[in-house]
Parts: sequence; C-alpha cells; structure tokens
Amino acid sequence: MDLGLKGRRALVCASSQGLGYACAFSLAREGAEVMINGRDGEKLEAARAQIAKDTGATVHALVADLGETQGRASLLAEAGEVDILVNNNSGPPPGYFANWDEAAWLGAINANMLPALMLIRGVLPGMQARKFGRIVNITSAMVKSPAAPMGLSTAARTGLTAACKALAPEVAADNVTINSLLPERFDTERQQQMARLMVAMKNITYEQAREEIANSIAAKRFGQPSEFGDACAYLCSAQAGFISGQQLQMDGGSYRGLV
Repeated sequence: MDLGLKGRRALVCASSQGLGYACAFSLAREGAEVMINGRDGEKLEAARAQIAKDTGATVHALVADLGETQGRASLLAEAGEVDILVNNNSGPPPGYFANWDEAAWLGAINANMLPALMLIRGVLPGMQARKFGRIVNITSAMVKSPAAPMGLSTAARTGLTAACKALAPEVAADNVTINSLLPERFDTERQQQMARLMVAMKNITYEQAREEIANSIAAKRFGQPSEFGDACAYLCSAQAGFISGQQLQMDGGSYRGLV
C-alpha cells in the first residue's frame, strides 16, 4: 500500500533511539523527508546516517532539548514547514507518591505534556493552511491503565491526551488529525532499564527479569519497535485522514477495558 507520504516533511522528536527512531525509520522508508531530534549530537548523527543508508530517504538531524523553551524554538525554526509531527520524550523513572515533591510534578509536566503542546501550537497553523497535517503523540498504555509507580509519567501524559482530544475536532475539517500511540513493553532501552531496576529490587537475574516482564503481556513477548513504527506511519498516511482523537493501544492484547 502506498501511504501517500512521499514528499511529506516529518519531524520526529526524541528519535535517536527506541520508539522514536522506529517511527522515523518507518516514515523515511515510506518516502517522507524526516527530521530526527535529540540532545546528543554524535548519537543523533549516527542515527540519521543509519536511517538514510537503510531507506535512501533524506534525513536531517536537529539537535535540541525539548524541555527548554529555546530548544523548542530552535527546533521549529530549523524544521520549517512540517506536515507530520511525532511527539515523543523520555519519561520520569518509577517511584513513590510520598517522594514526589512539587518540583518532581513540574518536571514531569515539563517533559511529557508542555513540550508536545507547544510544538503542536507551532506547527498547527501551517498544517491547517496546507490542508494536511498528521500529529501523533507517543504516550503510554498507562494513560488508560494507571499504575502507582508510574504516576508522574501517567499524569502528565494523560493531561496531554485530554488537551489533544479537545483540540482534534477543531482542526479535523482542515485534514489535520491528532492521535496517540499507547505502547506497553516494547523491546527498547526503556525496557532494558526497567529490567535492571527489577534485578535490583527483586534480587533476580537480568534474564529472569526480562522473562517476568514479557509474561506480563498477554502475547507473552515484547513488542518489536518496527511494529510500533509501522503503526505510526499508517496514522500519518493519506488513508488515515478519517481517524482522529484516538488512543491506539499497542500492548499485545493486554488492556482489559472496552474503551
């Protein structure tokens, strides 16, 4: 299927590795001109070169810190016209409510809510004027299934979800869609970090921790980043213009709710 992405310009945030990289790769493979982003210039350039080599696409590396106002401003200025925006950023580590002071809560909001909203605000007028825009927010399965240790991340990402759900009907007539991908247990550095934490907490081996995490998923395996990237590419496609305001669970069938 031709997704109609050839010639589209895509900005994928926090994309030097993990799920952001997977989304950038899939968009590039489908013919989009992709701008990847990160804070580590050397690491970002390596990712850019690899995506360009493997897909033959035009790929740009834009170094910027999403958590800083000036970083976001420079990112938007360098990106220029953006047809596709994939919002992504690392979340706070798990912890305990009693340990989260005001600074911790503000830090979560400034990482997982405000940057995405400000970037949307920056690219939306151009998308509406050109009558094409695809916005995908990478959030978390815990937006629908909160767990206490991930409360900081869940709260901030849920705030982003609510704001975008309110906005989606306002821009739908301009062929601009806003959707979220809700991942759970994809085989990325994040899950390796979680396994290492489990090793320390439970005094088990790394292999045992990985197995325990995989078994918590109905599919009894980790998701593959390529699966996630391809889902993102579809939501950004010409064919997905009638899908907006949705939260797509990507969790191997684990979510027990109806909505």
